[in-house]
Parts: sequence; structure tokens; C-alpha cells
Amino acid sequence: MAIFKKLKGDNDLRVSMTGLRLGDKVLQIGSGDPRLIAILAAKVGINGQASALVPDDGGAGPIRGAAEARGVLVDVKVAPLRTPPFAQGWFDLVVIPELIGAMRPHERVGTLQGARQVLRVGGRCLVIEAAPRGGLGALFSGRALDPHYRSQGGAEPALRAEGFKPVRTLAERQGLLFTEGMKPDPQDAPDAVRGAR
Repeated sequence: MAIFKKLKGDNDLRVSMTGLRLGDKVLQIGSGDPRLIAILAAKVGINGQASALVPDDGGAGPIRGAAEARGVLVDVKVAPLRTPPFAQGWFDLVVIPELIGAMRPHERVGTLQGARQVLRVGGRCLVIEAAPRGGLGALFSGRALDPHYRSQGGAEPALRAEGFKPVRTLAERQGLLFTEGMKPDPQDAPDAVRGAR
């Protein structure tokens, strides 16, 4: 899969698409490529924070190993993806690489709700996934996507359904699709919605 291509360091397209700066707080949900969060940790520096949330110990070990190899600190938590054990509103960016398209609908909803919970107002959720392939490539790609996920529009409607706005596809490059949603300020909600809370 394209998501598992060897990282070239800070020039990796995925790192560039995050828009991270020194001092930012970033969370990667899922193990994806464990080297990605290690490189993001180097990008945010010692004044920032890099964390990873994985559902089992099998995903934690490779992330810890990648962080150690790069000489960076990554706070790895093992917990259900729908209930991140982090403070509400803590992170500037949540990165979800190659994960939500293969989840069952209730898992996807829970994961995106958990991501929204730990983002600060104005924080971003970046979904990175393999771009859809057509023809024979789709048949032989081996991806186990939820059949309704792509037919319903993929990451954009999934993010919108969980309250992210605005939502946009940033790019489709090098076989990857980058979709971003922002956590809105509840003060910007319409009066009817605000009154219902």
C-alpha cells in the first residue's frame, strides 16, 4: 500500500500535508506506519507533544521502537479508539492514517468522535488514506474497505457527520488522499443548535 512507503524524513508528503509547527501538539490514531508519528514528533520539537493512540499492545511496540530509533519522545496510549485517554481540547492536530475506510461504521463514528473530543477549537483532523483505484487495480489491491464508505463519499461526509466543519479534500498525490476537517467553535453554532445543548 502507498501509505507504507518508506518515509524519507521531513520531506515525506504526509509530513508536509500536516502543516505542523514547533510547539504543536499532535495525536496519531492507529498504528498505520509507526515511523510517521516519530517524524511528526521531531517536527513539533521538545516544546510540542507527539502522542499515539492504538487499540492494542501490538500497535504500541513498533511506534515506541520508531520513536527510540529517531531519538524522539512519543506518548503511546493503548485504549479504545473511541475513548482517547487525553484531555479534552488538548491537541492541535489529529492524524488518522489508513484506518477509517476499513472500519465498521460504528467504529468509524466512535473514532472520529474521539478525535473531535481531544481537539482544541480550531484544531484539525487529517485523514490520510490510499486514493481510490479503478479497474483491475481495485480488484487486486487487497484493501478491505467498508463497501458503503466509498459509495457514501469517503472521508469528507464521515468527518461532516461527526461535526467537523469546514471539511475539504486537500490533495490527491502519490497515491494518497488527504482530507481535513476542523473542530468548530460551539459559539458559531446556530441558536437552535446552541439552545438544544
